[in-house]
Amino acid sequence: MLEFIGPASGLLFTLENIFWINIGVFIGSVFAAIPGLTVILCVILFLPFTYQMTAIPGMMFLLGIYCAGGYGGSVSAILINTPGTPHAAATMLDGHPLSKQGRTKAALKIALYASTFGGVFSALMLLFLGPQVARVAAQLGTAEYFMVCLFGLTIIAGVSGKSMIKGIISACIGLLLSCVGTDPMTGYDRLTFGIGRLYMGLDLAVCLIGLFALVEILAKAELKPDALHLDAKRMEDNGAIAKDEYKRMVRPVLLSSLIGSLVGIIPGTGASEASWFSYNTAKNMSKHPEEFGHGSVEGIAAAEAANNAVTGATLIPLLTLGIPGDGTVAIMLSALMINGLNPGLSLFTTDGDIMYAIMLGLILVNLFMLLQGKFLTKLFAKVVSIPQEILTPIIVIFCFAGAYSVNKNYFDVSVALVFAIIAWVLRKLEMPAVPILLGMVLGNMTETNFRRALLISNGSPSIFFSSVYCIIFLALIVVAVGTIVHGKLKERKAAQAAGKEH
Repeated sequence: MLEFIGPASGLLFTLENIFWINIGVFIGSVFAAIPGLTVILCVILFLPFTYQMTAIPGMMFLLGIYCAGGYGGSVSAILINTPGTPHAAATMLDGHPLSKQGRTKAALKIALYASTFGGVFSALMLLFLGPQVARVAAQLGTAEYFMVCLFGLTIIAGVSGKSMIKGIISACIGLLLSCVGTDPMTGYDRLTFGIGRLYMGLDLAVCLIGLFALVEILAKAELKPDALHLDAKRMEDNGAIAKDEYKRMVRPVLLSSLIGSLVGIIPGTGASEASWFSYNTAKNMSKHPEEFGHGSVEGIAAAEAANNAVTGATLIPLLTLGIPGDGTVAIMLSALMINGLNPGLSLFTTDGDIMYAIMLGLILVNLFMLLQGKFLTKLFAKVVSIPQEILTPIIVIFCFAGAYSVNKNYFDVSVALVFAIIAWVLRKLEMPAVPILLGMVLGNMTETNFRRALLISNGSPSIFFSSVYCIIFLALIVVAVGTIVHGKLKERKAAQAAGKEH
């Protein structure tokens, strides 16, 4: 590790990288602060711009958006009791009540400090754990990699929404779409329908613009725009935080950072799960549990430390195994691969200087997020009340520009439109879009390793049970599926019980 730190620092500390980090942090904070605009939407919109950059500036830009998005969601949660992002819902429980007590600036400061600490903590976890996991990954063969991919596909069950069956159907659609183009083993064309442009397959970035960005515009077109009014007087407190409050925050911040990092490493979990789990843990361990829900500084600190601690941890399975921890980092995979950087041990050996520059850069991202949060919070607060009729046309322009810029091809614009219509229909059927994304990302890798393993074993499926790693991943798959099914059954029972009460 030490031999890469020096060259990595030289690659990282350039004016270009500092510029793109700050641009990413600013965009991520603004996007996440506006209710209805998610971090994944922001990353998708700006992904095509990174195709013109080299690996480090491109990743710094996307990581800036990703990390700042974790903090930005708390701004609207605190100010107007509407979480800018789903994982800011736990912050809202205490952030808004504290704001109503005339301590808006204090609530925003607590959220910022906790987010920064959680982000730096997870970045250090990535720095020290990433290379170790990569060494294990280097020992995996095709059969083991297929089991890893299969484990990655269990994520789908966790992000399937209310119905697991609908989530699985969405995933199958994603897996089918990953087959479009030339067969990697035989060279035959599949599902191209004689369209020359499809021989190379569907471009992930273009599909995502339709699935997650344009569909939001279609959804908003059906609704009446509701104006969000911000009371400017709320920002006039001095933002003072007492020494006793700082002391009370230490334990929940440390514990939540650890919880967030551990949750982030496990594929299929995310910031929402981490923030709620940490919030409940902090409440159970607090000496003042009665304050939770009424403006507790511990509650804000716990939720925000956890959701930002996820950011670095989700990159561990991505960089070492090619398994995305959530939908947002799945998109970052294409930013890496466009620069010829494939996940695995080679990233930490042959491209070690680039990889360590990215990991060190994650620490830098969080520090710049702290600086921007301290000086630009008032600006972030004002964007909360930007009218939808102004935002929507801007997003549409970005969508079309992004779709065209990927390959400088109008065909891609039409693909994005088709996927937007598909996503809109699926939304009407209450079928989630994230499983489609994961199916498209993992489909090709799963198929290739499955077929190669069977070729090696002359068609015998015993190869998938032939090593210790295969058995371990099989056990993890069983545990993951069992846990998810158990959670879904509990949710169903709770919903039925609530229905009987009404």
